[in-house]
Amino acid sequence: MKLWGQILWTLLSGPRGRRGVPQSWAFNSWKTYSSLAGLLSATGVVNHWTKVFEERGIPEARESSEYIVAHVLGAKTFQSLRPALWTKPLTPQQLECIQELCGHRLQRMPVQYILGEWDFQGLSLKMVPPVFIPRPETEELVEWVLEEVAQRPHAMRAQDGPLILEVGCGSGAIALSLLSQLPKSQVIAVDKEEAAVSLTHENAQRLQLQDRIQIIHLDITSEGCCTTQLLPRGPMDLVVSNPPYIFRKDMEQLAPEICSYEDLVALDGGDEGMDIITHILTLAPRLLNASGSIFLEVDPRHPELVSSWLESRPSLDLSLVGVREDFCKRPRFLHVQKSPT
Repeated sequence: MKLWGQILWTLLSGPRGRRGVPQSWAFNSWKTYSSLAGLLSATGVVNHWTKVFEERGIPEARESSEYIVAHVLGAKTFQSLRPALWTKPLTPQQLECIQELCGHRLQRMPVQYILGEWDFQGLSLKMVPPVFIPRPETEELVEWVLEEVAQRPHAMRAQDGPLILEVGCGSGAIALSLLSQLPKSQVIAVDKEEAAVSLTHENAQRLQLQDRIQIIHLDITSEGCCTTQLLPRGPMDLVVSNPPYIFRKDMEQLAPEICSYEDLVALDGGDEGMDIITHILTLAPRLLNASGSIFLEVDPRHPELVSSWLESRPSLDLSLVGVREDFCKRPRFLHVQKSPT
């Protein structure tokens, strides 16, 4: 009975001093030992936290609780747990850890940061705030690039595999996915934020891909960056980027998870979301080989804007040759190709 009392007190007391989270926020509905006993299993804890999250307006309530409970139990997903663990009583330490992590979720911290890692294209990547969290849509961008490489090997460097430039590497998700699936490829990854450069380095080492990637702390909008940092490493076969593309007027509509934790510089694309996109397109002709390609993730309003922008600048010798929709049927990805001279 003493142990039960300790567990109950731990759960009822809640974390102290957390921003915006009062004491006893978590388990104030637990009135009896029987209700507590039902929550001692993984399934019960998931159900409870799902209800708490729903009541507090936390998006993806069940998914959040399942990921957190699975993480504490040493699995990536709740479904991947051995069925016996779904009903096995949890230890006081496990319950306390789940409570603490769920407390972060109540503060709208993204699950990826809470867990400290996330899968992208089958790779387990470390995640730390404020480095931008890769979205599922971006996996489709990687798949399109892989299709292009497979269909146009003649446009790449001989037997050495493609040389790829990623602008805005963040956690390294795009660059490292391409390296892992293109064994002969090499990537130059740049980012203006030191935190992103550091995290890409760490993820490359975790995946043992550090020998085929150069990671550079570089702001592509800075004067002379192309001449001094990128041209000597070219010519590139591909430029790939998920750049900041959100229209500035839309920034205030972003979810609290994004506004409070992620680097907004990685999202704000200026008045029409085109600031970094146009920098990439302006630099690309000098960096690409004779028939090189640019692949971009953009806002659904951008295909028309980018097409008009390129048409007004024929000297760039770039053409929008493909637009692809994401899984929500929104035009999300662009393929821009350099015209052979």
